[in-house]
Amino acid sequence: MEETIMIKDEFITLGQALKEAAVIDSGGQAKWFLADIPVWVNDEEENRRGRKLYPGDQVKIEDMGTIVITRDDE
Repeated sequence: MEETIMIKDEFITLGQALKEAAVIDSGGQAKWFLADIPVWVNDEEENRRGRKLYPGDQVKIEDMGTIVITRDDE
């Protein structure tokens, strides 16, 4: 899976991105998901659901794929 998330704001949190990409059903699941499943942001392991993601950032989820953050310039 490769998912692209377009954001209008300056950033999106990792928890919000996981929900937007349908990896988790609710933002409340982010903490437990990140504790159980290895996730890398720009090739650095990350487990903070509040990690800010900016356009150009890539989130890799073990055995699931990649989420790419882009800017929605509309």
